[in-house]
Amino acid sequence: MIHFRQRPFRTPHSALRALAALALALLLASPADAKEPKVLFIGIDGCRFDAVQAARAPQLAALVAEGTLANDCQILSERFQGSDTCSGPGWSSILTGVWADKHGIVDNKFTAPNYREFPHFFARLKEVRPTAFTVSLVTWIPIQRNIVSAADIAEALLPPDEDWVQGDANVAQRAKQVLAQQNPTVLFAYFGQVDEIGHKHGFHPTSKEYIAAIERVDVHVGEVAAAMRQRPTYGDEDWLVIVTSDHGGQGTGHGGGHQVPEIRNSFLIVSGAAATRGKFEQQTYLVDAPVTALAHLGISPKADWKLDGKAVGLKDANVAGRAARPAGQTADTHGP
Repeated sequence: MIHFRQRPFRTPHSALRALAALALALLLASPADAKEPKVLFIGIDGCRFDAVQAARAPQLAALVAEGTLANDCQILSERFQGSDTCSGPGWSSILTGVWADKHGIVDNKFTAPNYREFPHFFARLKEVRPTAFTVSLVTWIPIQRNIVSAADIAEALLPPDEDWVQGDANVAQRAKQVLAQQNPTVLFAYFGQVDEIGHKHGFHPTSKEYIAAIERVDVHVGEVAAAMRQRPTYGDEDWLVIVTSDHGGQGTGHGGGHQVPEIRNSFLIVSGAAATRGKFEQQTYLVDAPVTALAHLGISPKADWKLDGKAVGLKDANVAGRAARPAGQTADTHGP
């Protein structure tokens, strides 16, 4: 019998080089190198978007250009309209992702809160990601006193003399400092002077004082956004910017505005590389804002959270439109 010696197989150099290139490509595409999602969440109290359009507000306009806009974001649900059209229920809905029949706040008295069952969205984030770093900077004291929870930094920055213009400047300055020196997962910055000046001089695009307040806040929005972009790690981060308001206004007030579009229409801006472009095609609601923030941060709402909002304005089809509803439930959570 003739035996043939089997020669050892030698991989050609070109094949080795190709394998090395493939391995490098796979390494570079590794999820470990994906950008870290973060959220800058901006609240402007009592801000009508038609007044923003009438004002010189290039910073807000730039965010709209880099994202998507709803100028008729609803501050009330079809399911429950037993709350007043004011800041207590408004900011509670914006920060918890549920309507007033769940969080319990129907006016500015905060007499029957249910934040234990329906807490600030920071608490939901930390339930899933305990190491997330959360920051809340406000001038309206009831947010600090009643709504905020699970915050690593929580500060109320309204001066003792209640100078709301200075208070908003304080919020912007502190936000810039946190962005430069800390590593927040989500930063909520609230500006209050637009509402205060609306009560004194009118919530309307023809009110010079109201327009001037919007323009001052727009400068602060630009300052905070610039600080975000100047972070040394910004290139490795994926920031989503969300901007909204708790209500509009008519005359010098906004109470009892259930049937008044100028009061019950807010706005919602979702901006950044992860955001879609243009205008929202579907109806949006205040409760969508925190769920969108959570979705961008990779948090899928649990059914037992019973959230009313849904993720909106995100390019990722896996999260855009995702609602916090139990498996099998298809009804619109905003409705009855």
